[in-house]
Amino acid sequence: MTTQQISDAELAGQPAAYWTGVAYEALIAYTRAQQAERGYTQPQFWLLRNLSVNDISPDGEGMTLTELRRTMSSYIRPEDDLAAEAERLLERGWLTRDTEDRLWLTPKGEQARIDLARNAPAIRAALHEGISDADYVTTVKVLKRLIRNAGGTAA
Repeated sequence: MTTQQISDAELAGQPAAYWTGVAYEALIAYTRAQQAERGYTQPQFWLLRNLSVNDISPDGEGMTLTELRRTMSSYIRPEDDLAAEAERLLERGWLTRDTEDRLWLTPKGEQARIDLARNAPAIRAALHEGISDADYVTTVKVLKRLIRNAGGTAA
């Protein structure tokens, strides 16, 4: 689909699914490239977040890879290898593994999670450059309505 010099009327007739797919792939690629430049991967950050009682984990309890995959099922990508990513975090001392194969966040891992989270505002700012908060809010509201119109659930 071409994007060169199309009118608003032509743009209004284009399929939202195409544009949301293109946007999703571009945003994920950009975010992951930025994280890679800083020495970590998005799945590694998700692992830390899902194991931290100070973030996503409701109780800070350890989890198996199967439990983590299930917990992350709505956002993990098919190419994400959580086992390999967890091994890298174990090597860094950010996670430990118990005798029941549950992964646990270490104090060093919690500090890494905090440090890595500090990258998010800069990544967000770069992605939002030239977009007002009002335009962003309108876009999200439109997307939520499209989701509802398609029979989906928009949080």
